[in-house]
Formats: sequence, structure tokens, C-alpha cells
Amino acid sequence: MAAPLLVLRNLTVDFHNGERLSRAVDIAEFEIGAGEAVGVVGESGSGKSVTWLAALGLLPTRASVGGSVRIDGQELVGAPAATLERLRGKRIAMIFQDPSSCLNPVHRIGWQLSEALGLHRGLESAAAQAEALRLLDQVGIADARRRLSDYPHQLSGGLNQRVMIAMALAGQPDLLVADEPTTALDATIQAQILVLLRTIRRDTGMALVLISHDLGVVAENVDRVAVMYAGRLVEEAMGADLFGAARHPYTQGLLAALPALTGPRQRLTAIPGTVPDPWSVSSGCRFAPRCPVAEPRCAQQPPPSRRIGLLHRAACHLAVEAGRSVWAMPQAAE
Repeated sequence: MAAPLLVLRNLTVDFHNGERLSRAVDIAEFEIGAGEAVGVVGESGSGKSVTWLAALGLLPTRASVGGSVRIDGQELVGAPAATLERLRGKRIAMIFQDPSSCLNPVHRIGWQLSEALGLHRGLESAAAQAEALRLLDQVGIADARRRLSDYPHQLSGGLNQRVMIAMALAGQPDLLVADEPTTALDATIQAQILVLLRTIRRDTGMALVLISHDLGVVAENVDRVAVMYAGRLVEEAMGADLFGAARHPYTQGLLAALPALTGPRQRLTAIPGTVPDPWSVSSGCRFAPRCPVAEPRCAQQPPPSRRIGLLHRAACHLAVEAGRSVWAMPQAAE
């Protein structure tokens, strides 16, 4: 098998808050292959975004990052700032949740794209202008030549998101991390952005990490899914396998909370409680306080990551049978 493009090993992220230390991320192992699309899902506070901000060296100084993140063998954790600046945008790029806070309001779109092209590909003047125009065309912005002279406030949320994608593509990255790229968009624009990402992957062969809390979006756009809870990776499988035969109680709970499209109306099954704060997590399974089948050992012993199939792993003490949910079936609505 070909060597993976990106490898995470024993990645930890600790935040210092006075004398208190909070572990926000604790991932033993995670890999992404060249050209692969991977979805990362979980509730807010699960550590999805923090994991990738840590990998790119974008966390504040009060965060301590340990372990290893390698892209094609190049170590990112602890790498000099010059090395990270060379790799960010060129080998691995990121689309952030809110484009309006990432684009500079005092510079025109064309100038910002040309700056990225100059940093990552050494293009200047007319060459940068021509490539910026091509990128706007690639992401589906009509009348791209005129848009180059616009400011971000003159564009809609959907157009700003397309500009952010164009800037991420400026360095021709091997891996694109899309952090909730459609959160602030309406359903129609959301669908257009997702189609755009699929088209770009098909045309360029780049790998994609899609961070989302929307299981429907993930199911339609990735090959493999990783489920995070309270900073840990609790289940990982191919999309069809995970959505059809989830083994971890947390994953089953997320799926049970989705409304059915057919059949009689039913009350949704909700997971009780909330994601714990990083400084108050259990020493054992972090999901144990909310799990309907937790045993005493679950609160005391961290569960091992068990291999269930060729590409399916789950971190749970219990051997949950495929197709059997640990959550009670919802009752018909009155």
C-alpha cells in the first residue's frame, strides 16, 4: 500500500488556564491517504477544529501541542516558523468557518489573491492577476474580472466563501482542510459549495478533510468518517460502514438523533447531557457519563481502540453488535 499523505501520532493539545491544565485533544493515531476525502464529525466542543489548528501551528501560545504530525515525512509539531510558513498553503491549506473574519476588509479581492499567489507560487504582476482570474472562474464566480476589484463587504456570504476556497487553492495544496465550510450559508448555496469541492477534488486529486457536525453533508461527500468526542477519536470507518453499522454508542446516538424521512412521525432520541469541559473529563471513557450501557470499568479504564473490520475501528469496552443500537427505539409521536 502507498504511504499515507498525512500521519498523526499521539497528538495532544493542552490549554493552560492559570494553574489548571485542560487536555482538549488526545489522538493516538490517524492517517489520511493522497486524494482521500475524510469527514470529521462530532458535537461542538469535541476538538475537531482544534486538532487541525494544532497540526498547522495556528493555536495561541497558551496551548501546548505534543506528539507528531507529519506530511510526507515532514514533521509539523515543533517545526520552525519558517518551515510552517512554507508548508501552510502550499502542502496543506485550510478553509475557516467564517470567511468574513478571514478576508481583509481594506484590501480588494484581487490583491488578496495575488498576495497568496506570490507567497506560495512566486507569481507577480500580470501572471498573478491572470492566475487570480482563473481561480475565481474555477470556483464558479460570475464576472470574475470585475470581482477582482471588489472588497469583501461587496460580496455575499456565498461569494466570500468561494473566494476563501480560491485562496486556499492558490498554493495548489495536497491536502485541503475545510472547517464547517457551509455553516453560515443557506441550503442552496451550501449545495453549490459542496459540489464545487467535489469537482475540485476530481480535477486536482487533492485530499480533503471535511469538518462538520452535519452528518448528511459528511455522508454525501467523503470516503471515510472519523467520529470525535471530548478530544478523542472514538470511531473510524468507511462512510457506508459507519452509517450502516456504527459500533460506538456515541456514534449510534448521533445517528439515532436524525429524523427519519419516511414512515410515521417519531420522537427523536437525544443523547442526555453535554460534552464535558476539558478539565472535567473522566479518566476512563469520556463518554461514560452519558452512555446508556456504561459499566464501572468504563469510568476507570480508557477503552482501547479495537479493530472491527479492515478499515473500521471503535474505542469501546463493549463489543456492540453490528446493526444493534444501544439507544432505546423512539416512541411514536402523539
